[in-house]
Amino acid sequence: MKIKKNIAVSESGFLFDSNSGDSYSLNETGKEIVKLISANKSEKEIKDYFLENYDVDEAIFENNFNDFLIMLQNLRLTE
Repeated sequence: MKIKKNIAVSESGFLFDSNSGDSYSLNETGKEIVKLISANKSEKEIKDYFLENYDVDEAIFENNFNDFLIMLQNLRLTE
């Protein structure tokens, strides 16, 4: 999964789709996930990163992470 080239990502977690003009604001977790996706990390690498660096239940993280990825796909922000 990759963030589309027409999506601008700011350091503050603001996403802008230059094709549609739509913009989105991410929370800290979403911002970190998008940063890792942009760095070409795999879904497994992202999951492992969060489990190693944050006190989070694996099942809860996996569920929320999958929901977030589906949301990115539904908003057509990824390819």
